[in-house]
Amino acid sequence: MPEGIIVKALSGYYYVKPLREGLIASHETSVQCRGRGIFKKRGESPLVGDRVVYSLTENGEGMVDELHPRESELIRPPVANVTLAVLLFSVREPDMNLNLLDKFLVHIEHSGLDTLIVLTKQDLADDDGEATQVVKEMYERIGYEVMVTSSRTGIGSEDLRKRLGGGISVFAGQSGVGKSTLLNRIVPGLELETGEISLRLGRGRHTTRHVELMDIGDGGFVADTPGFSQLDFLELGVEELSTCFREFADYAGQCKFRGCTHLHEPGCHVIKAWEAGEIADSRYEHYKLFFNEMKDKKRRY
Repeated sequence: MPEGIIVKALSGYYYVKPLREGLIASHETSVQCRGRGIFKKRGESPLVGDRVVYSLTENGEGMVDELHPRESELIRPPVANVTLAVLLFSVREPDMNLNLLDKFLVHIEHSGLDTLIVLTKQDLADDDGEATQVVKEMYERIGYEVMVTSSRTGIGSEDLRKRLGGGISVFAGQSGVGKSTLLNRIVPGLELETGEISLRLGRGRHTTRHVELMDIGDGGFVADTPGFSQLDFLELGVEELSTCFREFADYAGQCKFRGCTHLHEPGCHVIKAWEAGEIADSRYEHYKLFFNEMKDKKRRY
């Protein structure tokens, strides 16, 4: 029985690229498959990124017969076996949104994926890149990998392509930051549809309609996903929030009270670290904001 990887799911069909000796045969055409009814009975659903066993049918299509165990699974966007989350945020048009970036980081930390922050549109910076450098250094101090790119000038494009080799990455971020443009830059001939930014609305048109894996060479695949303008915390417990802020870890274990919320308790070492400038103001302010947002949601549901 042949094996493959689902590279696209659309309208009830799964498009499977064959595997040859464990490697994706990127030069071969995808096989259009249906899923066995047994998946629905088990409450399972094949996802883009799943490694599968499939069989060919008489009409030249196929049937997904079996799913291999997943290394990871994202609910939103629905992708399996992702190894790296690439968060794209623009320097300008739209302006840098650190609140949304931190919200994405909370979700990615909770999912257990590695993270790469990519700051796009550096060519639009009007301060010689000073603000970009401040953001880059702040997140690098926390322990995140940060790259700066410009699709217009090509800055960082080749370094990014090399970084994405050898695994499945998911691209996510604010709408209009240039995800499709950047992918077009690092994968010549891809020609994804791009959306112009509406300056009046401050956001871009959503140009990506479904999740699809794109072969970028060197054994790397990117899941290009619909742009997001908001995320919610319904799948995350409020008591887990602080563990999704990496820089809290060194201090939280020293807090006076077990289960410290790091908001008002005496003897809280996270608060002391923030007051001492060891935790960035924006990060701590966003932690408090997210904590209260989660508490409000819990009251409503």
